[in-house]
Amino acid sequence: MSSSPSSQFTGYAAAWTIVFVWSFWLIVSRVANDSGLTIYDLAAMRYGLASLVALPLCLYYKPWRGLRLFQIAVLSFILGPVYILCVFTGFHFAPAAHGGIFMNGVLPLISITFALLLFQAKPSLRQVMGAALILLSAIVLAWDGSVTSEPDAWVGDLLFVIGAMFFAIYVILSERWQLSAMQIIFCGTVVNAVLYLPIWALWLPSGLADAPMGPLLLQAVYQGFVPNLIGLLLIAHASRSIGTANTSSILAAVPGGGGLLGALILGESLSWISISAIALLTLGLLISVRRRQPPPV
Repeated sequence: MSSSPSSQFTGYAAAWTIVFVWSFWLIVSRVANDSGLTIYDLAAMRYGLASLVALPLCLYYKPWRGLRLFQIAVLSFILGPVYILCVFTGFHFAPAAHGGIFMNGVLPLISITFALLLFQAKPSLRQVMGAALILLSAIVLAWDGSVTSEPDAWVGDLLFVIGAMFFAIYVILSERWQLSAMQIIFCGTVVNAVLYLPIWALWLPSGLADAPMGPLLLQAVYQGFVPNLIGLLLIAHASRSIGTANTSSILAAVPGGGGLLGALILGESLSWISISAIALLTLGLLISVRRRQPPPV
């Protein structure tokens, strides 16, 4: 079933909005290292603060009624602490630009691979060529980052790739299961808050009490409400409206945005090799995810 023109318009608008939002999220997450907060605090904000808004809505709409227990478990795990702690840890090792490159830039490549492995969906020649360029650019960026910026940047890059794997599965399931906004909020926020917050409060290290007020408020607003509420809703709507491939392609514009903001705001350097690799990555994305319109029936 094809989407209506209005649905496609809002789907593209949602995807491009999250590009801008996500580029700033990369910067905010990177500067969290200097706030005194631990990665466990950031995860607690992500689930705990968002659940303050989500819980009343979920109690009213009861989104669990349309989900099987298996779906709740899978979706909650994919959007849960393992995923986000990998990402936050990655920012301790690698620049903000690498977060965009290795989380968003490789999404089409990972989506193609998962579609082949899980659903036997064979990629086209165009997708294979684009995926090869994406892989090549990612290798160049990882090498350049380890040589010119931080020697342990490859550790962060690997953690970002793991995060991208989690997120690619989420995007695929959003389309295949046709998940509603409230179902995503319930699994991604409320369920994880119930499971994670007691563990964080009782056993995990925290710098919450000693964090300066300014950085604390910045992280609370951006980590607490942007990814788990605004971000997930926009991604889900885009995936349902314009498809996984188109959504992944637009989200993959984040590497350029993250690199530019990292250079402008954080003073992170981009060598000519990194700039060239980002250009190559963009070319690979344009090749791999561009879809032809289906013929009329």
